[in-house]
Amino acid sequence: MRHNREFEIAWQGLKPGVHTFQYELGDRFLDEHGANERDFKDLDAQVNLKFDKETNFFLCHFDIDGSVTVACDRCGDEFKLRLWDEFDLVIKLTGTEEAEMPDDDADVIFIPRNETVIDFANWIYEFIMLSIPLQRIHPDKPDGTPGCNPETLKLLNKLSEADEPKNAIWKGLEALKEKNKDNKRKTK
Repeated sequence: MRHNREFEIAWQGLKPGVHTFQYELGDRFLDEHGANERDFKDLDAQVNLKFDKETNFFLCHFDIDGSVTVACDRCGDEFKLRLWDEFDLVIKLTGTEEAEMPDDDADVIFIPRNETVIDFANWIYEFIMLSIPLQRIHPDKPDGTPGCNPETLKLLNKLSEADEPKNAIWKGLEALKEKNKDNKRKTK
């Protein structure tokens, strides 16, 4: 991994309050941060970081927007998947008196007060990876029909409708079910 100062923030030089940082990310960013074996390509993402500097901690809010090309899990054709997500991170300085934490849902990271620069590259990488869903299926078209390859969908429907041979192990169970139904009818 190469050292890239683009994602570093020298927090001691900042005044208290909210500061905004914007990052444009592509495949090069993923290559530099260890995602050599991935099942997507053509990353085009924008990350907006709101960095709120407080006395003993920093509130960070990441907004991710963009797209990535993935293969559809249903039909196998590639499509552009829209990325959108938000993440919160609290960075607390160690070696200071306890400060009340404003957000219980955010991840909390502790750094020593003597570190004057915070590198956000690894967190941005993790948040990009978390914003890509595990299940990737073409979105439906505006008319409500599936966006998947129609030929593949026809083949999948044909395969699912094919009669599967019944397993001989269940023949006895079917006979018991029928016998049980007959007994219920006789008792009524």
